[in-house]
Amino acid sequence: MAKKGSKSRKGSELRELLRVPGGEPVDLAAYDARGTPGGPKGKAAGKVATAELGEQLAELQERLWAASTAGDRRRVLLVLQGMDTSGKGGTVKHVIGLFNPSGCRIHAFKAPTPEERRHSFLWRIEKALPHPGELGIFDRSHYEDVLIARVRELAPRAEIERRYDEINRFEKSLADDGVTVIKCFLHISYDEQRRRLLKRLDRPDKHWKFAPSDIDDRVLWPAYQEAYEIVMERCSTPYAPWYLVPADRKWYRNWAVSRLLLEHLRALDPQYPKADFDVAECRRRLLAQ
Repeated sequence: MAKKGSKSRKGSELRELLRVPGGEPVDLAAYDARGTPGGPKGKAAGKVATAELGEQLAELQERLWAASTAGDRRRVLLVLQGMDTSGKGGTVKHVIGLFNPSGCRIHAFKAPTPEERRHSFLWRIEKALPHPGELGIFDRSHYEDVLIARVRELAPRAEIERRYDEINRFEKSLADDGVTVIKCFLHISYDEQRRRLLKRLDRPDKHWKFAPSDIDDRVLWPAYQEAYEIVMERCSTPYAPWYLVPADRKWYRNWAVSRLLLEHLRALDPQYPKADFDVAECRRRLLAQ
């Protein structure tokens, strides 16, 4: 995980550069939200590089979907978390643009409904998981139940403490069932968030994305940062690691998340299933018509 002032290693996979080790204290202030570890040289180059990832991602997605028709249960779950304006929705928009939407399952989690509150906090998460061959994208996730619930004291502290272990067990069960979990924390700075909120106020077409409570939440910024630090220390595991993605530069954020997806899909290396019919005979029949 690249800290302020550190130099990226050329040739290293991005998932090595951005991965949070887990089990160690995390200090978000030590990481530059405007950094571009391992990234292209500048905004223009970044946009070109992101576009170039599209063809590779689309092919790997198709192979993953095709493999599922032959019984391959593997799928990918991209979890996006971050402070307001960090770009969760924008990342979804740009990432989906590189894939075939029919193979994607997107879910944006809001405050739980009365029905959802009657169940375990993981109940609604399980219902939204991707099916074999699919790419699932969560805009917020089960981590809200140890983030906002901790900061706003929506549950007893003892219950929140239990949830970290419950989350780890849940994500281990996903990994055992063929789910590649990619968790990205979009790291935005306090000043950049203010700039983005001001832009929303300046544009009538963005007022719908703003709420006065966004200003109130800024008062709780230190508490949210601490909550995220605890999450990454307690829940970055070998089977479901956290990746800290600098998000002040939107172009880097989009490139980094796309690159992380590419590296994981390459590692999966899904294959087109072999034909279960006589290809030569089918060709002969077609040509004979």
